[in-house]
Amino acid sequence: MDIEARSATELDAAIDGYLAFLKVERNLAANTLSAYARDLGDFVDFMVERGVARSEDVDVERVIDWVRSLSTAGLKARSQARMLVSVRGFFRQLVREGRLSEDPVRALDLPKQSRSLPVYLSVDDILAMMREATGEEALRDRTLVILLYGAGLRVSEVAGLMMGDIDLLGGLLRVTGKGNKERVVPVGPPVLQVVEHYLRDGRRRYLKGLATDLVFPGRNPARPLTRQAVFKIIRRLAAGAGVARDISPHKLRHSFATHLVRGGADLRSVQLMLGHADLRTTEIYTHVDDQHLRSTYDRTHPRR
Repeated sequence: MDIEARSATELDAAIDGYLAFLKVERNLAANTLSAYARDLGDFVDFMVERGVARSEDVDVERVIDWVRSLSTAGLKARSQARMLVSVRGFFRQLVREGRLSEDPVRALDLPKQSRSLPVYLSVDDILAMMREATGEEALRDRTLVILLYGAGLRVSEVAGLMMGDIDLLGGLLRVTGKGNKERVVPVGPPVLQVVEHYLRDGRRRYLKGLATDLVFPGRNPARPLTRQAVFKIIRRLAAGAGVARDISPHKLRHSFATHLVRGGADLRSVQLMLGHADLRTTEIYTHVDDQHLRSTYDRTHPRR
């Protein structure tokens, strides 16, 4: 139901206030805010259609009915869980503000969902992609690959890098991630060598005489390389290298994390380098490592 087709309720006003809080206090990205607004909008429409117009009148039974309606509508458990997390955050904030004495969602478990393991590449795959970078754009393309893999950057993070974010002497990158949160990622000599070569010999051809602090200028040198352009570059290199998977920049980030965990890195360090807000997000890489341990056992143990 469109809110404009009915009278606004206290629930609508409370959700508007919560979205404003997320924007101002949590500094969430526009896309994330839009997702919260859609989830909460679906929730409040369901409640109002059933005569629940105030946040204090929402109880756990009604929330369960809403979740069941999502399942009936064919939404996957992952989507149901995401929407319930949005609603859970809303009511948790109302309790913090003293507007509610109890959280009607607190006792609910998230819908069970199968957890898909991240697809990752081998080191040989990464090297093959870098060798595939040829021609005038070779230095830029190799640098994109090495930063996505060697520093575990998101595509938006690598596209938004500025010259002042790179400390070649200290071997550090300052990265602005989700919610404009900054983190520092250490990088090793192989990564630094590729980056330094690009900055010295490759970047200037994209500037066209224009002064800019962007590490990866786009067709318009005053603007960064777009996400879509990075996707196309990575997929072209993967196809040329014969990497037989549906490759995206994010899979290079998965490879970074997987190889760190296999190499013995502790999860907390990997979490910080990836910029995950919650350690539970990083824990998926331990499942990948469990698979590696199992295959090693099956291959080498004399009594397997």
